[in-house]
Amino acid sequence: MPDISLAMIVVLCVAALAAGWIDAVVGGGGLLLLPALLLGLPANTPAAYALGTNKAVAIVGTTGAAVTYARKTPVDVRLAVRIGVAALAGSSGGAFLAAGMSTEVLKPVIMVVLLAVAAFVILRPAFGTAPATGPAGPRRVLAAIGLAGLGIGFYDGLIGPGTGTFLVLTLTAVLHLDLVTASATAKIVNCCTNAGALATFAWQGTVLWQLAALMAVFNLAGGTLGAHTALKKGSGFVRIVLLTVVFALVANMAYEQWLA
Repeated sequence: MPDISLAMIVVLCVAALAAGWIDAVVGGGGLLLLPALLLGLPANTPAAYALGTNKAVAIVGTTGAAVTYARKTPVDVRLAVRIGVAALAGSSGGAFLAAGMSTEVLKPVIMVVLLAVAAFVILRPAFGTAPATGPAGPRRVLAAIGLAGLGIGFYDGLIGPGTGTFLVLTLTAVLHLDLVTASATAKIVNCCTNAGALATFAWQGTVLWQLAALMAVFNLAGGTLGAHTALKKGSGFVRIVLLTVVFALVANMAYEQWLA
């Protein structure tokens, strides 16, 4: 366990709970969890330890959400696994490059990513609200494997936060899914990306396992609850949560970067 106070451990566990809920509803829980780890770990801790511990926590909550969705939503598990295998390869490659990245590099990148997501959703108010249009054709499947699998998988291993959100957006746009079905599919894919990146971080020895195990319990509870909430409330609710989370996190990270 790293040398951090009990109060900070409590803050990190609460962040893990909230991140699990957010990630299950719309993806992007890492946008809360990773900054919390970057802030909570000792100042001299390499960023790779925050990234590795983030993956160890997130995979637990993501798995819980995926199981909950799979039980109650008609998800094309075979397609999700195919995208996930590509994402696993991409995330493993990205994780190898992440070890040399510093905290100062990560924070501005995450803010740019958040603003891009917000702009896209605002400009497309009907995005993801229509019911799924049925099975996707071969071209759309290949596009999903390339973009959501290899592309976003690489980003997940390299930086991580926002992966779930990008998966939801890409799957909705490419496969013409509604937001709830896209969220359910994204959870299965995200399990694969987390597994690939986590394996790499574990091999590099950059996972704080004791802290991760404690936070994972809270992340699992949040993930399971979030999946139930999304299933009950529907796509309109998912869109509102997405925009709320994005703007709140942009404001918080901008304050920490330039005003704190």
